[in-house]
Parts: sequence; C-alpha cells; structure tokens
Amino acid sequence: MRSFEHNYYLETPISHSLLISVRTLGEFRGRQMLYTEQSPEVLETLRRVAMVQSVESSNRIEGITVAPDRIGGLISKKTKPLDRSEQEVVGYRDVLASIHANHANMRLSTELMLNWHQAMYQYTAEKGGKWKAKDNAILEVRSDGRQVVRFQPVSALATPKFMASLLKMFHKAMDDGKAEPLLLIASLVFDFECIHPFMDGNGRIGRLLTLLLLYQSGYEVGRYISLERIVEDSKETYYETLLKSSLDWHKGQHDLRPWWNYFLGILTAAYKEFESRVGTITSARGAKREMVRASIWRLPMRFTISDLKRICPGVSYPTLQRALSDLRKEKKIKCLGRGPDAQWERIEG
Repeated sequence: MRSFEHNYYLETPISHSLLISVRTLGEFRGRQMLYTEQSPEVLETLRRVAMVQSVESSNRIEGITVAPDRIGGLISKKTKPLDRSEQEVVGYRDVLASIHANHANMRLSTELMLNWHQAMYQYTAEKGGKWKAKDNAILEVRSDGRQVVRFQPVSALATPKFMASLLKMFHKAMDDGKAEPLLLIASLVFDFECIHPFMDGNGRIGRLLTLLLLYQSGYEVGRYISLERIVEDSKETYYETLLKSSLDWHKGQHDLRPWWNYFLGILTAAYKEFESRVGTITSARGAKREMVRASIWRLPMRFTISDLKRICPGVSYPTLQRALSDLRKEKKIKCLGRGPDAQWERIEG
C-alpha cells in the first residue's frame, strides 16, 4: 500500500541499468512465442521439471521439506501426503496448477488470495483462508540463537483495510498506464510482504502472486523455468533486498529500487535459462536425453543417478542411463563406482 500512496512509485528515480533491464525483458517477452511454437516435447519436459522445482523450492524457502524420493509422486498426485510438510506441499501444488491453467480468468482480489490461502492449507488440520488474527513480526535468528525483529508488519487490526487499499490502488495504477507494469507488479508483491497479512504462508502467496501477474502481463517464462528455484538459489540476496527496501516503509519513505532490481534480475535469469535450454535442443527427437545432459551441469560436481532422477521428473531410468553413457564416452563425466547407487563426477575443462 505504501508504495502506491500518493503515486509514490512514480517519484522513484530510475537508473539506466534498470531501464535496460526493462527493455531486455520486453525483448525476451517478444521472442518467447518463437520458442513456445516449436519442440513441444522439450517444452513439456521443461514444464514438468519447473512444476516440481517450483513446489519444492517455494516450500523449502520456508523450511518445509519433503524427501526427494516422494516429491515427484506428490506432485503427480500418485502419492498421498503422510505428514504436515507433505500436506502443505500438495496444497501449494494445487494453487500453482490452478494459476498455470486459469490465470487468464483470474482477477486479483482479496477474495482470490484468501481462497489461495485456504486451498494451500486444505490438507492440514489448520484452516487457512483468513487474515492474521494477531500481530506478527518478521524475525531474524542470529548465530547465537537470539531472535531479533527485522521488520514489524501492519497490525492485524489494520490488515483488511491495507489489503483492500493495496489492490484498489494497484488496479488503478495498471489501468492508468503511467508506469511500467513490471515495476507495478514488483511493488505490489513487495507491499504485500510488508503488510504480511497471514500468520503463515506469506512468502508462498507472494510468489504465487508474482507468477499470476507476470502471466497476465505476457511474461510466461514461469511455466517452463521455476522462478521459485531461482529465488531459492539467491535466498540470502532475496531477504537482504526485502530488508533494504522495507526501511521506513511505514513512513512512506522507503527505497523501492533494491527490490525492483532484484525482481527484474530474477526474471531476466529465468528467460536466459529458458532460451539457453530451448535454443540448444534443436529437435524433439532425443529431447529428454538432451534435457538430462543439461541438468547434470546444475547438480553438484559429484552426483548419483537418484539425484538426476529428482530434477528430471518424467524421464525414464533407461533414458537417464543412455545420457550418462553418452557423456562418459565424450569424457565429460566419469563413474566412481558400480551399481545404481554409484557416484558420478563431472570432468571440468
């Protein structure tokens, strides 16, 4: 809300590097149709991998973890959740899938967010779908175990009014067309995190908001490359940037630029990865094997075939073996043992 009050976002100076980022993302958006009209098998494989990574990473950022050998079954709905963590994971899965499928028909509202929150907790004993009933705080755990308040969000009493005002001002800003939509989306997500309207699940709902609004503005890379995974990979920067931009937020004197730069950087990284992956796989034949080869370079230097299977859901064991065999013949990897649990090692150079 604070970023939109009195058109505050319009008064924030913009650097040349930020303008270049916006222009570059516009070029990526213009090219994405060229890629999405070809290699359907490649795109389907990317989509499945991104779905798994998004669910896994967005929950893991919040400390919710699931055994690697169960995540694929949970997301494909072949496995039933066994504990609280798995229940939250499948709840997130459902909301994420609904955005992928129905984003064009969704209008952002407080009702929509409350419905998402309810759906995210539908498999747990906790009942979601309500704004926080008591004040909360964003805490930092120091190395000595002490907890300190990093940011004090809006009070529980003021939350409904703040959320309604935020969405009203956001929609007006988008309709007015006086500002870059990407910066408005980033500002909305940032203000949502500062309000922190739920007792739990704010980070995950914020990332779902990001995906929905990017889709609705024509940026569809999140279907094929997990934005949540890129956020997880830069988690320290993510939290540091939120903190920098939140200073003096309650006074309406905060600096949006650190968050804007981070937000655009995440999206740029996703598009670069997308074009790299689709561009290097020139035919549908052997697409899954090529995807495996590309994924190996995202794993640690030493890995097992189980590690590879986890980040390549939907790829058969024989296909994984053939990809490993090809790379071994090319002297790009070597096997350090025998059997399915053997370690493999990349050969750099």
